[in-house]
Amino acid sequence: MNACKSILGLRPYQGGKPIEELKRELGLETVIKLASNENPLGASAKVVEAIKESLTEIYRYPDGNGFSLKSALGVHLGVSIDTLTLGNGSNEVLELIARVFVSAASDEVVFSQYAFPVYPLATQALGATAKVTPAKNFGHDLEAMLSMVSNNTKLIFVANPNNPTGTLLSNDELYSFLERVPKTIPVVLDQAYIEYLNTDDPTIDWLGVFSNLIITRTFSKAYGLAGLRVGYAISSAEIADYINRVREPFNVNHVAQSAAIASLADAEYLQTSIQVNNAGVKQLEAGFTKLGLIFIASSANFVAVEVSNANDIFEKLLREGVIVRPVEMPNYLRVSVGTEAENTRLLEALETVL
Repeated sequence: MNACKSILGLRPYQGGKPIEELKRELGLETVIKLASNENPLGASAKVVEAIKESLTEIYRYPDGNGFSLKSALGVHLGVSIDTLTLGNGSNEVLELIARVFVSAASDEVVFSQYAFPVYPLATQALGATAKVTPAKNFGHDLEAMLSMVSNNTKLIFVANPNNPTGTLLSNDELYSFLERVPKTIPVVLDQAYIEYLNTDDPTIDWLGVFSNLIITRTFSKAYGLAGLRVGYAISSAEIADYINRVREPFNVNHVAQSAAIASLADAEYLQTSIQVNNAGVKQLEAGFTKLGLIFIASSANFVAVEVSNANDIFEKLLREGVIVRPVEMPNYLRVSVGTEAENTRLLEALETVL
């Protein structure tokens, strides 16, 4: 078959191992999954009620423009709805952005080592050239990224907080970086975990200063809607128009839109999620310290921890009924924050297998 040469070397993105799959494979009755950075609280009661109400309309196509969700987001963020683009998770939004700006083998996309795997996947799928800068203390080296910028640079990805390391760039560092990037080069600021910082975020205001800035966010993490796949971008109206030209119609379904609207209105659930996550990060870090393990201080809802042989420990944890995630950093496992009981079970299992 005459498949595009650019995809022949691609390996499909692998999500965390499903709970039911592990139960079948090993005959286990109880399994906990701390592999995919999901919200351990589950969906909020208000979201569940909104989902039930939305089911009466599932025989109809959803609003392809997502007017109600965009309107709710516009109020929540203080932006005009013509600056918003909705996606089937922020993954799709990132891929759509790449499709808008990258089209040739000579086009270059700049991103950091140890960053979200979708960046290299989207770049290679389009046949473009990845310019990957070495990580600095497991995070982004913005100066190195600037040094990679050339006349062929068409797009830059920056994740903050970063996945899978949990590292965080300061607002001053980011602003200085944006000031020095040529205004003709779009910069994607991937903020999938921004809610966990629980601080006033100035980056939305930066959109009025940097016309090349695109911010992406998701409902999959702090809002607990990973299974419904809702993400979005905030940008200039011009860029939003470009992205919407390549976006498939009805890419965010009716139930997902209804759930996202309800989640924006449930401030109590969001604050509880943040509090549970903060406590969970501390619990994991304290547990890793007690076990004599090195970890990367995290600003997200997971902690990357160093072990002697990551793949071996990963497999042994599976047999204990605990799913975590091996990542590209040598001998590091990424452990998502669970409930207090789940975190305790992980630490107990880890002590057993080490």
